[in-house]
Amino acid sequence: MEFSGTHQAFRDRWAKTDDEMCKHSMSFHLHNTLRKEFFASYLYLLEQIPLVKLYAVTCEYIKGEKQFYYRSQNFYKDVPASEEGMMGDFVEISEIDLEGSRQFLKKFVGPGKAGTKRALDCGCGIGRVSKGVLFPVFESMEMLDMMEEFILHAHEVYLGDYADRVEAYYLYNLQEFTPPTKRYDVIWLQWVACHLTDKDLMEFLMRAKQSLRPNGVIFIKDNMARQGCKLDPIDSSIIRHLDIMKNIIQTAGLTILDVEKQEGFTEAIVPVWMIAMR
Repeated sequence: MEFSGTHQAFRDRWAKTDDEMCKHSMSFHLHNTLRKEFFASYLYLLEQIPLVKLYAVTCEYIKGEKQFYYRSQNFYKDVPASEEGMMGDFVEISEIDLEGSRQFLKKFVGPGKAGTKRALDCGCGIGRVSKGVLFPVFESMEMLDMMEEFILHAHEVYLGDYADRVEAYYLYNLQEFTPPTKRYDVIWLQWVACHLTDKDLMEFLMRAKQSLRPNGVIFIKDNMARQGCKLDPIDSSIIRHLDIMKNIIQTAGLTILDVEKQEGFTEAIVPVWMIAMR
């Protein structure tokens, strides 16, 4: 097809890059050479072709490490373990965000719906969502994040008495985590799906589906592009159009129960959507 020649040209260029700068992946040099607008358009073109996934661009293994994830982990090393750090200097919308999540969660939990025994907060950070949304509903929590500093701050400071109800903390990258089977009533992913390639997000959702208790629900709340896909090379995140996210979810074998836009954010903020699925 028309895009294949361009795709091959990129691959030829990647092949010539230094091994130390992630050969066959989106290298530092490539990021600084390509205009961001052109690269976003290229990703958008790829997304229009069924079954063509971002992992063709971002997920080549280089000496056992993915540069896509390496950049993300490096970025979060400099993020403070605080609400301001978790909200990226948009702390003023934190309560609006939490209230939107509480109301959306309420639709799916209760008699005849998902139970309230246990939830898993993926990409929990210091526990902002756990504390403000999940702990008031669930008897116990399990929390996962790739940054040890965030988890320690959650347990020792931020969660307060709620910390006694945490059954387990997982220090993991989400793409490498396999949750226990049939364990959770709710699995919550907020502002973390954007840090996974399409392939890894799809595969995690497949694993997460197996970890749900009867009537359990998986929630994704994340930034969504107004069109196509956009890559932020600084924190190594991808924002996808809602339709692209839906396609990944459905390819993973999950059924979408409801979709709702987070209201109350300023126009300066990328649209945030909530998706419930099982």
